[in-house]
Amino acid sequence: MFDRSRAQSASFRLSATRVATAAAALALLSACAGGGKVKDTAYVARDVDTLYAAAQAKLDRGQSKQAAALFDEVERQHPYSPWARRAQLMSAFSYYAAADYNKATQAAERFLSIHPGNKDAPYAYYLIAMCYYEQISDVSRDQKITLQAKQSLTDVIRRYPATPYASDAKLKLDLVNDHLAGKEMTIGRYYERSGKWLAASLRFRNVVDNYQTTSHAPEALFRLVETYLSLGVPEEAQKSAAVLEANYPDSKWYDMAYDLMRKHAPNTTAT
Repeated sequence: MFDRSRAQSASFRLSATRVATAAAALALLSACAGGGKVKDTAYVARDVDTLYAAAQAKLDRGQSKQAAALFDEVERQHPYSPWARRAQLMSAFSYYAAADYNKATQAAERFLSIHPGNKDAPYAYYLIAMCYYEQISDVSRDQKITLQAKQSLTDVIRRYPATPYASDAKLKLDLVNDHLAGKEMTIGRYYERSGKWLAASLRFRNVVDNYQTTSHAPEALFRLVETYLSLGVPEEAQKSAAVLEANYPDSKWYDMAYDLMRKHAPNTTAT
């Protein structure tokens, strides 16, 4: 708070109301500064234009969490303003930029629940998908988030096929599928090393059937040749080798499969 005696000695003549207003503004500026707490930006009543501009300024300076808090204040203080709807979506983006993906998802889902037919709905769906996409972990971990990313990206493509968001979602969906196929291959290889041929073959078959356009498909076909031969069903191994030859004739995996078939199933043609 201002020291009244110092203010008077400096010839300031502020009314009690103006002192309170100035103190509130000073508190807001301090809170919004680099080390201030985000929650301190709340409860400062301001007109919608000023509040939205302050939020945008924070976002432009890379202070994403403070920006999100101020965009939330736009809606809280001015729920019936035309700016409120835009602030909801900007809050979701600000949380995303701050890598707070849970809050970003919640904000985007809330926007969609209130404004399902809004022109910005495609972006809200895309933002949700990106929140899941950014959280994809390596193949050694649980892939629940990866599956959520796949579903959300698929939703964007299905709902808004003609938008730029769908185009980007298709590219990312290819990467997600490759990631999921990689997880199946990791598990399949583990089963194979453990001598669990049937369990391994089921994983490799899943890659061939459901992720055939990924980079893992050639190896999956070769691993099927290996596991089928180990299971004593060379006819099935020959089928996988034939598919490998038809689709990846120049692959090292086909060369290896052909050698295996010639060595372990000489009476079965691999080509």
